[in-house]
Amino acid sequence: MWFQLRNRRLCGVKFRRQHPIAGFVADFANVESRLVVEIDGGQHCPKRDDRRTAVIEAEGWRLIRFWNNEVLENMDGVLHAITKALSPPQGGEGLGEGGC
Repeated sequence: MWFQLRNRRLCGVKFRRQHPIAGFVADFANVESRLVVEIDGGQHCPKRDDRRTAVIEAEGWRLIRFWNNEVLENMDGVLHAITKALSPPQGGEGLGEGGC
């Protein structure tokens, strides 16, 4: 996933890896749009993840999650979902409906 996000490869958008937010470390974050991308594997616990999500969202970030197998089996779909999430709702400035 980092290969796809690093060096502004996705729509020219800058992502940071292992970005600290509110005492947690986000897998990937785009500071400008305040979007966090988390990749979950078998070690994740929904109860802890729900708390983590709530704290990060309370700090004004949006968070989207994908399972490891989604990334491995459907990278194009994952990247499309991230591109769509980068677009602000209801016509604000951003990547727009079509993405990049």
